[in-house]
Amino acid sequence: MKFLDLLKLIAGNLSRRKGRVALTAIGVVIGTAAVVILVSLAIGLQENANQQLYGIGDLTQISVSPTYPEGGGEKGGQPSQPKLLTNQAIEEIRAIPGVVAIIPHEYMNAGMMAYYDKLEGGFGATGVGTSELAELGLSATQGSTTLQKGEIIIGSMIPSNFYNPRLRPGQDPPPPPDLYDKKIKIVFIKWDPSGAEIKKTITFRVAGVLKETRSGPDWSVYMRLEDVKAINEWATGQRINYNKNGYSMVIVKVDDVNHVLDATDKITELGFQAFSPQSFVEGINNFYLILQVIFGGVGAIALLVAAIGIANTMAMAILERTREIGLMKAIGATNRDVLAIFLGEAAGIGFVGGLGGVIIGWLAGQGLNVVAIVYLAGQTATQGGMPPSVAVSTPLWLPIFALVFATIIGLISGLYPALRAATMIPVLALKYE
Repeated sequence: MKFLDLLKLIAGNLSRRKGRVALTAIGVVIGTAAVVILVSLAIGLQENANQQLYGIGDLTQISVSPTYPEGGGEKGGQPSQPKLLTNQAIEEIRAIPGVVAIIPHEYMNAGMMAYYDKLEGGFGATGVGTSELAELGLSATQGSTTLQKGEIIIGSMIPSNFYNPRLRPGQDPPPPPDLYDKKIKIVFIKWDPSGAEIKKTITFRVAGVLKETRSGPDWSVYMRLEDVKAINEWATGQRINYNKNGYSMVIVKVDDVNHVLDATDKITELGFQAFSPQSFVEGINNFYLILQVIFGGVGAIALLVAAIGIANTMAMAILERTREIGLMKAIGATNRDVLAIFLGEAAGIGFVGGLGGVIIGWLAGQGLNVVAIVYLAGQTATQGGMPPSVAVSTPLWLPIFALVFATIIGLISGLYPALRAATMIPVLALKYE
């Protein structure tokens, strides 16, 4: 039997029992629509979560900190040594595959107060071992990201830290100042053994204002590592030797986001504390992947229930068409031909139901997407945060997979009835009443 003839015969047989086929296909429609809607919802939630995580940081960066022993620093009766980020340790990290840059960070150990015009404010500062902050994935809205001697680069929220200490009660506070290309006096403070305050004033020029990231850099002030080292030595009264004491932290830049987790594991094996935003994002994505499987499994259960209906419909069709089967085999139809006809009919019911389920599922998903976005936008407007752009997302592969899965379910559910029809003895089938 030719393939086109087989398709015509299957379509004709299904069209003879439109009501029964439609009722059976409704179960497949419901199951397929459930798969499309639920999995689309899980994918949409994942995309929305990733959008909300925008600005968490450069995913190719790893923050590495030294490790200090706990519980008195003893291990096996012997005092354990801290794992410091010395220059030698940095070279060990640099040898890890995928590492393209290492940027030391040093925190300010002295107290700080900043003065501009009649305003004053407080903040912390970080020294970085690079003259180009673009290596940290940062960009500027004003000025540049290049650090030179006597200059600082500030985060987007730093101007809001400044206030007028002479403001009278009832007066409106001044707007945040535009600090770009302005000179700021920074007073560094330390205390002597008697508790007396000692001050040191240095003037810095603001070389750039960083673009808002909704994360740590917005509230940071960046200086050259050499400047922070000099001030820390003044504050502590001790010379700093990075070969001996190490850095407070280093940022490790990896060539590809796919290599970050491997590099993080290798840095941890060296004995350091390592964290990357990618590990957090990976955990979120794994959670939503599990959610997709669970939601898809719920829809698949509905499809399996529909498969029982298909098997029942095909079994009844065989009883009603027993003499027809005997006649087909008497005029030359082989067992294979009969098997193909009934399997094709079962798969056809699954395909028709799957197609209807995909269409209904997609339309329902679009409607749910509009309602959910409006609701979530209202929530974020009252609570703050980034409004969602998607709640239900249906990738191209999902309807294709759902349609193929529904067709296969129909094919499998019709396997037993089709085998019964194919193995009938023609003489007994013709005598069947």
